[in-house]
Amino acid sequence: MPFINSKISTPISIEQEQALKTRLGQAISIVPGKSESWLMLGFEPNYNLYFRGSNNEPLAMVEVSVFGGEDATAFSALTAEICNIFHEIMNIAPDHVYVKYQTVKYWGWNGDNI
Repeated sequence: MPFINSKISTPISIEQEQALKTRLGQAISIVPGKSESWLMLGFEPNYNLYFRGSNNEPLAMVEVSVFGGEDATAFSALTAEICNIFHEIMNIAPDHVYVKYQTVKYWGWNGDNI
């Protein structure tokens, strides 16, 4: 039950949003046991982000929440792919993308906790 929320400092076209949705849906399978069939995505375009005291270049803060335990190797590989995706689709330099991971012990869905 992963959730990826992206705060992006630029506008996102419908085409870009669809491309991000598709590519992030494929990328989540890097984490063992995770798939697009349970993935929820959120996009926050035109988000006010500053990096190194400036907002002159496109920036992204990507938050990945997953139910279950940590997998440092998989998270590292997913970070590389997320940076690649945002570079290719949104023209955001990889060194202007932060990726935050959060593992969640309890996850609510469909009126209950899993």
